[in-house]
Amino acid sequence: MLSIMGFLTIAIFLYLILSKKVSVIVALILVPVFFGLFTTDLNSLGAMILEGVTSVAPTGIMLAFAILFFGLMSKAGLFDPIISRILKLVKGDPLKIVIGTAIIGMVTHLDGSGASTFLITIPALLPLYERLGMSRLVLAGVVALSAGTMNIVPWGGPTARASSALGIDTATLFNPLIPAMIAGLIWVLFVSYYFGKKERNRIGIQNFQYDFNQELSEEEKKARRPKLLWLNLLLTILTIVALVKVWLPLPVVFMVAFALALVMNYPNPKEQQERITEQATGMVTVVSIIFAAGIFTGVLSGTGMIEAMANTLVSIIPESTGSFMGLIVAVTSMPLSLVFTPDAYYFGVLPVLSETAANYGVAAENIGRAAILGQMTTGFPLSPLTAATFLLLGLARVELADHQRFIFIWAFGTTIVMTIVALITGAIAI
Repeated sequence: MLSIMGFLTIAIFLYLILSKKVSVIVALILVPVFFGLFTTDLNSLGAMILEGVTSVAPTGIMLAFAILFFGLMSKAGLFDPIISRILKLVKGDPLKIVIGTAIIGMVTHLDGSGASTFLITIPALLPLYERLGMSRLVLAGVVALSAGTMNIVPWGGPTARASSALGIDTATLFNPLIPAMIAGLIWVLFVSYYFGKKERNRIGIQNFQYDFNQELSEEEKKARRPKLLWLNLLLTILTIVALVKVWLPLPVVFMVAFALALVMNYPNPKEQQERITEQATGMVTVVSIIFAAGIFTGVLSGTGMIEAMANTLVSIIPESTGSFMGLIVAVTSMPLSLVFTPDAYYFGVLPVLSETAANYGVAAENIGRAAILGQMTTGFPLSPLTAATFLLLGLARVELADHQRFIFIWAFGTTIVMTIVALITGAIAI
């Protein structure tokens, strides 16, 4: 009975969000509460909900202040010299321009936000591509590969969702994947070299200089803090080191880093409030989903529905296949980005896969790491289910079908490369 209720909960949840009948937050809250009423008493249900929300609170806080911190650093102009320097070095060589595009995409995606990456990178580079007659598909594709691979960072959506859904600390999920992520980024540079070589052969090298600063608006220039560049860079490096080394809990690291960055760059309280307000919409949306997800996973776990569903799946899956669950999840993670939204996959599918794998001795963190190697990481800039994809396509002025045909195999290749390295390093075990 519990198994049936669990599958019904997930099925209705998936139907509601994939058909866009209600918002993700509404579905995450109301669907489990409704079915929870049929599986437990009201007091127990309330306790499960509170426990679920409490369990995701650290992740929600970390995401909130990570968005604020990196948004502030971008506004202050931390990435501007890197972008300007790369554009000066590439000149009119298509090969250097495409490799430079990849590096710029990686740097600007440090904040874990696809929308901000595309808004910074595409408008800055599109005039250069058009002036030299380079392919806009190459621009969109390379930025997609860079942003997708960088989206594995702990404050990116997929890792945060996996952490919330499985109740595993983000550092536990992310740190073992660092070698795999580095391998993925190297692969992206290799693919960029390949594309750049083809573009160079097609249009040749031209004598041309491009000034990134001319593309900034007056308002953007006013908010820049060039004199604080090195101090901002030092603070960012210390923040990233503190995150990887876990000197303090991840939410605390970002809270302290953001407060320091705000005082350093914008000592005026009015300006501080303006910077916070600029990031508020994106921050509130993401954090609200995380807390709503706590209700979803809290009810499904507390009532025993997840365990019951896993037992049902165990009775179906051949035992010889069970130990390879991590590998199967990793290989299928990127293509499934085209089918499931991140919320549907991480909150609806991943917990069941994890509990099923546990019956074969596969730890939950293995399944979580396998999922984030492709599901809405390398896959998100190709998925028709994410708004950021259409922002990328609109800014670069390319069609979804053309974009998918052009870059899918290379994005899938990124996941395969990272999966191989993750297996070698033991981040994913079989």
